[in-house]
Amino acid sequence: MVSCGWGRLGDEITIVDPDSHRQRSDGEVGEIWVRGASVAEGYWNQPNDTETFFNAVLDNRGPFLRTGDLGFLQDKELFITGRLKDTMILWGRYRYPQDIELTVEKCHSGLRAGCGAAFSLEIEDHEQLIVIQEVERSHLRTLNVEEVVGVIRQAVAQDHTVEVYAIALLKPGSIPKTTSGKIQRGICRHKFLDRTLDVVGAWQLQTEEGSLLELANKHEI
Repeated sequence: MVSCGWGRLGDEITIVDPDSHRQRSDGEVGEIWVRGASVAEGYWNQPNDTETFFNAVLDNRGPFLRTGDLGFLQDKELFITGRLKDTMILWGRYRYPQDIELTVEKCHSGLRAGCGAAFSLEIEDHEQLIVIQEVERSHLRTLNVEEVVGVIRQAVAQDHTVEVYAIALLKPGSIPKTTSGKIQRGICRHKFLDRTLDVVGAWQLQTEEGSLLELANKHEI
C-alpha cells in the first residue's frame, strides 16, 4: 500500500464503519470521512443527497463529508484501498474488483489487459462473483471457451479463495468504459442482467434451481 500522506492543516480525516457509523482504529479499513474548510457545503439543488453525504455526524461531531472511498489511517497517514460502491463481500471478506480483474487478465494470453470487470449479484441471500472479460482479437477464431473459463476459475480461486459463479467473454472493444478509459462496472452489471453484452463465450454455474443468470433475473429485475 502507498500512503497518500497527511491531511490538510485544519481538516479532520477519520475512518468510520459505513454501516454502524462507529470510528475505526488505526489500521482498520472503513469509509473515509472528512470535515474542514476545504469541504464544500453540498450538492447544488440536491438537498437529500447533501444531507446524506455532507452532513454525517460522528459522536456528536460534524458535519462530515462521506467520501465513498475506503481506506485506513496508520500513524496519521492515509491509505486508500478502494471505492465503497465497488466493494464486494464474498465468503465473509471484503473483496476489491480491481484485484480480481488483474488476476483474470493475467491468467491467459487470450485476454485483454484493462478490459475486464468483476462485480457481484445477490442470489439467494448471498453475494456471488461475476466476471466479464474481453478477448484478444487475435484469439477470436481459435477461442477455446472451456479452456479459458477453467483457467479463470482456477486463478481466482487460487489468488482470492473465491468461486466464480458466471463468466462472460466479450468481443474486443465492447466492454463499457468512461471517456477516460475507466471500466463502468455498474453498466456492466446491468448489461449482464439484460443479456445485452457482446458475448463470444460464456459459462454459468448450474444449481438445482437453475442457472445463476436465471436466478439473478428472478431476484433483481
